[in-house]
Amino acid sequence: MRFDVITLFPQIFSGYLTQSLLKLAIDRGLVEVHLHDLREWGLGKHRQVDDRPFGGGPGMVIMVEPVIRCVEAVQAQGKKTGQVAMMTPQGRTLRQPVVEDLVQTERLLLLCGRYEGFDDRVREILQPIEISLGDFILNGGEVAAMATIDTVIRLVPGVLGHKESSQQDSFSTESRWLEYPQYTRPRDFEGREVPPILLSGDHPAIAKWREEQSHQRTSELRPDLLDPQ
Repeated sequence: MRFDVITLFPQIFSGYLTQSLLKLAIDRGLVEVHLHDLREWGLGKHRQVDDRPFGGGPGMVIMVEPVIRCVEAVQAQGKKTGQVAMMTPQGRTLRQPVVEDLVQTERLLLLCGRYEGFDDRVREILQPIEISLGDFILNGGEVAAMATIDTVIRLVPGVLGHKESSQQDSFSTESRWLEYPQYTRPRDFEGREVPPILLSGDHPAIAKWREEQSHQRTSELRPDLLDPQ
């Protein structure tokens, strides 16, 4: 799976790419992440990438020409044309079904906005998927891009130690409910004991308990998932 991140602040990703599961996936050749500084395609000697909005208003808008030229150049770098995804609060909320669709694309170009967003002709020309983390505003699309990468790589074959790990996650296709409680050693911590059923070795009974706990947790914390209408 290849990710191309287009951003004005590639340095934000320096620590993120060198830690934990993502670093292991990159080292094993399962995932590629390429960073592209949009300013390299900026206009003039100052590499301008933004300007004031027509019609007035606060802030600056990212210009269409640098973005289109950048995306064209980045697309040409790969063997396979990538799906362009724009990080925007106006986009489709990043839920697990969306993630399951994204992992099928094999290559994603993630556009990270800043300021007042992109000139709308970027949307018209590129026809990107539009992705949002939720109904709130971030300073830029970089955090959303990281979240997208984090969720998608979990579904890339071989990234997780056990395939069942992603299948049993909350919101996965296998279970739209929240995940059941998990425990590990010690069995007793200051009087709080692990549920005895988990120590019984009775796997059918454990599976039944986990299902019941998953349903109970969902009904308490996210009842909307039980009745999506």
